[in-house]
Amino acid sequence: MNWAFLQGLLSGVNKYSTAFGRIWLSVVFIFRLMVFVVAAEKVWGDEQKDFDCNTRQPGCHNVCYDHFFPISHTRLWALQLIFVTCPSLLVVLHVAYREERERKHRLKYGEGCQPLYDNTGKKRGGLWWTYFLSLLFKMVVEAVFIFLLFYIYEATFFPPLVKCREDPCPNVVDCYIARPTEKKIFTVFMVVTSFVCILLSICEVLYLCGKRFWECCSEQQRPSRQNTNSFVMAKIPLTGDVHSIYKGPVMSEKMVDCKCPSTPETSAPAYSLAIS
Repeated sequence: MNWAFLQGLLSGVNKYSTAFGRIWLSVVFIFRLMVFVVAAEKVWGDEQKDFDCNTRQPGCHNVCYDHFFPISHTRLWALQLIFVTCPSLLVVLHVAYREERERKHRLKYGEGCQPLYDNTGKKRGGLWWTYFLSLLFKMVVEAVFIFLLFYIYEATFFPPLVKCREDPCPNVVDCYIARPTEKKIFTVFMVVTSFVCILLSICEVLYLCGKRFWECCSEQQRPSRQNTNSFVMAKIPLTGDVHSIYKGPVMSEKMVDCKCPSTPETSAPAYSLAIS
């Protein structure tokens, strides 16, 4: 398997991940992928050759080995890493789809047109749901593989001696595992890192939901603030009172009735515009 190719693909996820997502990716590469490539394959490389049973009955050795190791740890962890990292690739593909759609939109309507997205890598709309569901999928995959590890191997982390009763063994056969302590240490280490990845994914889910909830509350408060900047028509009395806005000469009722020509006609606004 070309792990370098997988690392190159996942390196683009950092641009669209949160802080917890970057920590998760570092844990996957440093504490799981590197350990798997450098040490795990060498530790389990001789597991079947050095699995020794105290009998020469044909077929007994293979049957006992298959009973205690139905699937190799290295292959199980390889599948786990593939299933865990695939959802992150879906996020990158979704961003690439947005960029391609934005490019076609500009080609159709010109460079000065209104863009479809403010930022193609910003987690809004469908991209937010893709990222959120990828986190849930990663947590489920981690939990399933931890369960399989305990279920398949019956939580017996490499005891030095195992007893086999499978056919065609003539009786109870004692079998010995090669380097059981070293394999136990690596197995516990990989299980602990899986739990750490689950914890980081849970923190990232809580962070995404909390941030989105805060943004929704802020967007609901903005219209209410904008409504306060409304136009209010206030009726101002045309009197000579000191509190009146109109400071010109005031027409009395007698002047209105007699329509004296000597009195200059004055006009004043009946209403004034007040902006709150």
